[in-house]
Parts: sequence; C-alpha cells; structure tokens
Amino acid sequence: MLIKACLNGSRQPGEHERLPLSPDELARAAETAVRAGAAAIHIHPRSADGEQTLDPDAHAAALSAVRARCPAIPTGVSTGIWIEPDPERRRALVATWRTLPDFASVNFNEPQTLELCEDLLARGVGVEAGIGTIADVQLLVSTGLASSCLRILIEPEDEAPDAALETSRHIIAALDAGGVKTPRLLHGAEETTWPVLEMALRQRYDVRIGLEDTLHLPDGRLAADNAGLVAEARELAQQLGCLT
Repeated sequence: MLIKACLNGSRQPGEHERLPLSPDELARAAETAVRAGAAAIHIHPRSADGEQTLDPDAHAAALSAVRARCPAIPTGVSTGIWIEPDPERRRALVATWRTLPDFASVNFNEPQTLELCEDLLARGVGVEAGIGTIADVQLLVSTGLASSCLRILIEPEDEAPDAALETSRHIIAALDAGGVKTPRLLHGAEETTWPVLEMALRQRYDVRIGLEDTLHLPDGRLAADNAGLVAEARELAQQLGCLT
C-alpha cells in the first residue's frame, strides 16, 4: 500500500504557516513527509508570485529540488485545467518540460484529456487518471487507456462525507464492471478527507494525504505540517492492519 504526500495543491499563500511553495520549501516538506512514511510525492510547482504554473523552468526547479533531497522517491505533478485554462496552451507547455516528473495527474472531465494522456505517455511520464464521476469511468474504459495508466485516482467531489463515500462506492463498482485492473488510489478533500482515507485503507487501496487535501487532523486540530498528516495516515493504516 502506497501513502502519497500531496504537499500544496491549490492552497493559497498564508492558508497554513507550513504550506510549501518555493522549490526549497517543497524539498524540505517532501523530505520530512518521506521520513514520516510517504513513498511518493505530489506537488503543484509555483511561479515567483506563488501562483500555480506549468512553466518548464518552475517545474524543473521544483522537481530538481525535491529529487535532491528524496532521490529514490517518485514525484508527480498536476495538469489541472485551472492551472492553464487553454487546453492547447496546456499541452504546449507540457511539451516544453525539460525535467520530467515521474507521473502526472490528468482529470478525465477536462478538455483534451486523451491527447494530454498520449502526450505524457509518449514521453515516458506515468499517468494518474483522475476519476470523479461515472462518466469519467465510461470515458476511461471506452478509450482503453486504463491499462496504460500508472494508477486510477478516485476523487469524489462531494463536500459531505456520506455523499463522498457513496460516490466512491459507485465509481469502484463501475471500475470493477469495466474490468479495470489498474492500481487505485482513493482520496477525499477537506471534510471528506479522513472518512474517505479510512475507506481506502479498508479497500486496501493506495492513499494520499497532505496539506493539499486537508489542513486538519482527524480530531479537528490543525496539522503541524505535511509530515504530521502523513504520520497520522500511517498510524491509521497500521491500526487497520494495512502496514506491518
């Protein structure tokens, strides 16, 4: 079972005092998260003003910094359309990446999803297929891309925990019905983070945790940092018998 640390996501500067934004901050956060039990890292590189970017120089700086401190740890990035709303320009920017991530997430509800997946796979970048609805599952299955993906990210968009768990069950059933055998990672966000993470552990799926998804521990206390969240997830995994 994999615990992936999602270090910053779309969080704005100031949302948490330990939110990593610069390459050096991301590298230090990655290192402590790995020490706490993370086996993969997910980052959203930032420009000098703290905004998310697909700029090749920003990506190279962030990835190189993380790899310098965590050389054996797979590190991935996001290609979310909110980072670059023009799908053609998004693909053009990804094509200029000189320092490649180990994997990149691609949301299947966004324009030119298939083309972007093909672009990444052609360059040897693992694809994480972001699935939030049954329609996303249907697209994944119909294209035959599932077997080429590194993993499936099951990402319920519901804000209420019970609804997120129900959506997750429907997506899992649809993936099973479609014969998708690709490894799965299930995660929530904000209020759904910990209930969905527990569901993922009980399913023996990979999980992710970090300041991108939540700022809080299961009891509602503010997390000290990404490493604190990873340590909490690892402890829960041990309690449920997912780790030895």
